[in-house]
Amino acid sequence: MSEPYPTYVVDDDEAIRRSLSFMLKTSGFAVKLFDGGTAFLKEAADLPPGCVLLDVRMPDIDGLAVQRELRARGIMLPVVIMTGHGDIDMAVTAMKAGASDFIEKPFEKSALLGCIEAAQRLTVADRGASARTEDAKARLNVLTEREREVLDGLVEGLPNKTIAYDLGISPRTVEIHRANLMQKLEVKSLAEALRIAFHAGLAKNEA
Repeated sequence: MSEPYPTYVVDDDEAIRRSLSFMLKTSGFAVKLFDGGTAFLKEAADLPPGCVLLDVRMPDIDGLAVQRELRARGIMLPVVIMTGHGDIDMAVTAMKAGASDFIEKPFEKSALLGCIEAAQRLTVADRGASARTEDAKARLNVLTEREREVLDGLVEGLPNKTIAYDLGISPRTVEIHRANLMQKLEVKSLAEALRIAFHAGLAKNEA
């Protein structure tokens, strides 16, 4: 029988840590909790391979800085960024910097487990060939060329007005394309649409 897959929860909110610990343990994962980025980085090099659930906004050191430090130390644990409402730009930055995924709070159990299971399968070598990537590319194929251009702008973090200017269309038209692409992708939030775009490789990772 295989050992439970380790998950490392890094969040300064005690209630969230308790909730995630219960959810993950009852789903068969091994869980270790950290109350901030500093505490996690002290042990990161000695942790068994596993998935890091990393909060973005923490008082001691934010999640993006933790992620950068992991990379600087050559610690290639897959990172799932946990964001609150309004932190989408930070999540996009994290994905460009190599995070395996991000998930927006409050999240459903099935969505979180899906992120962890995908991270569990993820390696640097098979990132581009993963089934998740192929599925995301297939989902984007339903979009029109204009909808893809609008999505490209959203991936870059551009506001509707800037996308409209770049494409030579009105902001209202951008809003219509944005609503249409979200309907076609069967997503309810911009965060979900961006996740699909990143999984499909629409944005290049930053060095």
